[in-house]
Order: sequence, then structure tokens, then C-alpha cells
Amino acid sequence: MKFEDLLTEINGFGRFQKMIICINFLGRFTIPCHFLLSNFIAAIPSHHCDISSLDAAGIFWNLSRQQRLTISIPAQEDETPASCYMFAQPQFHLLKNYTNTTELPVVQCQNGWEYDNSTFISTLATQWDLVCDNRGLNKIVATIFFVGVMFGAAFFGGLSDRFGRKPMLLVSYVSGMGFAVASSFSSSFIMFAVLRFFTGFTITGIIIISTVLNVEWVDIQHRRLVCVIDSLAWAFGSTSLSLIAFCVRDWRWLTVAVTSPLLLSTILWWWVPESARWLIANGKMEKACYYLHKCAVTNCREEVTSSITNETLSSIFVTDREKRRYSYLDLVRTPKMRRLALLTGTIWFCVATITYGISLNITGFGLNLYLTQFVYGAIEVPAKLSIYYLLDKIGRRKTEAGALLLAGISLMINIFIPRDQWVGRTVVAIMGKGLSSAAFATIILYCSELYPTVLRQNGMGFNSFLGRLGVAVAPLILLLDNTWGYLSQVTLCSVALLAVLVACQLPETRDRCLPETIEDIECTGKNVIKHLETLEEAERMTTNKK
Repeated sequence: MKFEDLLTEINGFGRFQKMIICINFLGRFTIPCHFLLSNFIAAIPSHHCDISSLDAAGIFWNLSRQQRLTISIPAQEDETPASCYMFAQPQFHLLKNYTNTTELPVVQCQNGWEYDNSTFISTLATQWDLVCDNRGLNKIVATIFFVGVMFGAAFFGGLSDRFGRKPMLLVSYVSGMGFAVASSFSSSFIMFAVLRFFTGFTITGIIIISTVLNVEWVDIQHRRLVCVIDSLAWAFGSTSLSLIAFCVRDWRWLTVAVTSPLLLSTILWWWVPESARWLIANGKMEKACYYLHKCAVTNCREEVTSSITNETLSSIFVTDREKRRYSYLDLVRTPKMRRLALLTGTIWFCVATITYGISLNITGFGLNLYLTQFVYGAIEVPAKLSIYYLLDKIGRRKTEAGALLLAGISLMINIFIPRDQWVGRTVVAIMGKGLSSAAFATIILYCSELYPTVLRQNGMGFNSFLGRLGVAVAPLILLLDNTWGYLSQVTLCSVALLAVLVACQLPETRDRCLPETIEDIECTGKNVIKHLETLEEAERMTTNKK
């Protein structure tokens, strides 16, 4: 007997499963908000040297604001005041005749900066003067966060396979909320950076645990629907971020606002069940029976509960029942698992690099910051709804490879569009964002189906680790434009094409049972059902025997 057969008997997509998906949907909402939060809290508004000290000295007593700026700060090519320099001495003669200001002596800002507060009330840049020589610290904020996410993925992936999905989900909820709120009360940039690292470290557990928990509780036919729903939570959060940020212009309160849904998620956690697959794989039959009985009753299948016993569940996994602890080392102990980890890890790295290489460049196309973020989030909805159809019609492998190929082509097209044609560049970038998001949603479902139950969280943790490494690299790739204006686009395009080649090497998983043990992957057990055998094949074999 397979677990999928048991799920079919108790209804693999009834009210019980829908409850799990809804609770996890709410928890996942805050994740994209935090992932893209640096677009707003680390934004650098227009600024120039603060000249209020000269005003206090009575130098400007009879001058207008514009005249004060003219004699104190050199103008840039667009005639706006320079951001980082001021004249060594006020140049009163500039009020009467034009002089080439490049020949006049200038010094760095002596008394701080004055910021334009029309867009933001406060950001990290205005809070701690992260401008001019310290401008790079704003980019470091995103990298620090994603480094935390990277290590957190490995941490929660391993521990949720050891201690269970449900307890580690609570740890992620509570610790993620605590560190995020604490970061909004930071009194220094160093303190904020440290707390932001731990926010990323803890909050990433929500992603990988909720994804696996959803997949392990639903039947084969509804896995792709669950994939789409999970990815729509990401689109919904990404789109909502622009609206929340538009209403909350202070970086401290914005951080609190996007974290607040985790409070409700923590309360609803009590209704989240443990994964029955994980319980069976770890020999906890009584608890697995409890949750399966609860599922059957909730789905109005009480008549099935009598057939769910410890003996029935013991026949599901064909493996030695030693109390073995699985770890990340099991991903590389056997040849086929090693190959699988290499392929999926490479794709996760590439997809994450492409997606965030586009997402973190919302100021590079000439549109309003909030509008660009809204459109980037909104384009994910049709992109992810389309994969619901494609995953069933053409399968996981072709959907993944196709989305990556088209995303790479979009990046390639943008290389040849002049920078002054920002409308065309934005449209193509939005298309690339939608396609890369579709590839990301597909690979999450794809990997959860490729890895066996005993190593599924380890596998997802390993892949998420490499994916977040790609995210951390994305801001650095964008800095390549300082060398050549299109180098970042060329790099991202090359990464997309590499991912296409790797995706073509993976096996198809459409309409196939989830593997339960490493033996299912390696196909070495004598009594093990063939790896990823389809339900149709199983039914046909049963009929022939009869």
C-alpha cells in the first residue's frame, strides 16, 4: 500500500488540506515583503550638503533658498545640487554671472546632509547618513539579509527532518517575528545589520517547511494546484508591499507593518497538523494514526478510520525501521542522490539569481518606485496561473526549461534596447520577471516531488541554501554595470541559459508518486516499488494480476 492510496481514501484535497493551505498562505505572505523590503527601507532619496550652519551664521540673511544653494553647492549636469560636495567658501559671484563651477574649490559635506522627504519620511540612508562614501552600505543590507536566509535554509531544512515540520514551523514564526520587530528599534546600523541577518536566518524556515507540509498532505492530482496557491501567496505579498510601503513611509514602521501577519500565523499554528508522511517515516505510527483519523473525520470519511492502523501504516514504507538520523550527508552518499542534488542545486542558484537580479533593480527603468514594485508583483499572477495549466499538459521539466529559456531571451532583448527607451525596457523586464517567477514556482514543486520523504526537508534546505546564495549574489551582479552598462544583463542571460541545460537533465514527475526512501531513488531495494511509479501503472498492474 502506498501513502497516495491512503490519501485517496480519506480525500487528498478535502477541508483538512484546505485548512492547512490557508494557514500556510497567511504565513507565507510576509516572506516576499521581507525579501524585497530593502527596495524601500534602503532607498536613497535626493540629498545635498546641509548648509544650515551657514544660514545660522547670518551669511544668507537676505537670500532665497535657491540662491543659497547656488552659491554653496556646485550644480550637476542636470542642474540639481551635487550630493556629496559643497564649495569651500560661498561663491556670491555666481548670483551675478555664470562661472564654470568645476574650477572652483570644493570639499566634502561638512555638516551632514539635507534629504528630500517628499517620497520617504525616513530610510536607513537618512537615519544613519548612508550616502556618498557610505552609499554601499545600503546594498550590503540586502546581502546581509540573504546570507542569513541562506544559512537559515540549511538550518531549518535539517532540523525539520529531524524534529518534525510542525515544531520547527513554530520556531520560525516566533523567532522571525521577534528579530524583525527588534530590528525596527535598532539604535545603530551595526545593530540593525546583525538583527537583519537573524531575521533572514529565522524567517526562511516558513518557506521551505510550509511548502513541504502542503505537498506531503495533498494527493497527486492537486499538487500543482498547491504549487500555484503557494506561489500566489508570494505574488500577493510582493504586490501588497508596494501598497503598504506607499502608506507607511517610515522605515521602522514599515518593517513592523510587513511583519505583523506573523502574529496571526503563530496563533493559527495550533491548527496545523504534523506531516503524516514524516511521522510514518520516523516510526511514530500512533501519532500518524491520530492525524490521519482527524483528516478523515474532517473530510467526512469516518468510515475509513477503522482501516487506518499501525500495521497498515507500517506497510507503506519499505525500509529498515532502525532509528536512523538522516542528514545532509545522505544527499551525497549514493550516486543518484548525488546527481539529483547537483542538478537541483544548480537550478535553484540560477533561478534565484535571475529572479532577484530583476526584482532588486526596480529603480533602473525610469518608472515610479512604487508603481514598478506593484507591476513586478502583479505580473506574477498570470505567470503563475499559467503554470497550473502547463504543469499538467507538458509536465514539470518542460515547464521549467521553457520558462527559463524565455526569461533568458527577455534578458537578451533588453541588452539591445537603448537605455533612453525606458518604456520598452520596462515592458521586457516585466516579462522576464513573470517568466523567472514561473520558473521559481515550478522548481519548488518539482524538487519537493523529486526528493524522498526521509530527505525531503534536507533536500529543500540544501536547494534553498544555494538559491539564497544566488539571491545574495544578485545585487553584486548589478554592480557589474559600473564596468560596462550591459554586463549585468549579459551575465543574467548566461545564467538563465545554463539553467535551461541543467533542467533538461532532470526526470519528469508528473502524475507520479512521491518517493519515500533513498532506496526509491536508487532503485536498489528488492521489495521497493519502482521509483516514482505512476498511479495508472500501479492500477494496471493490479488489474492484470486479478
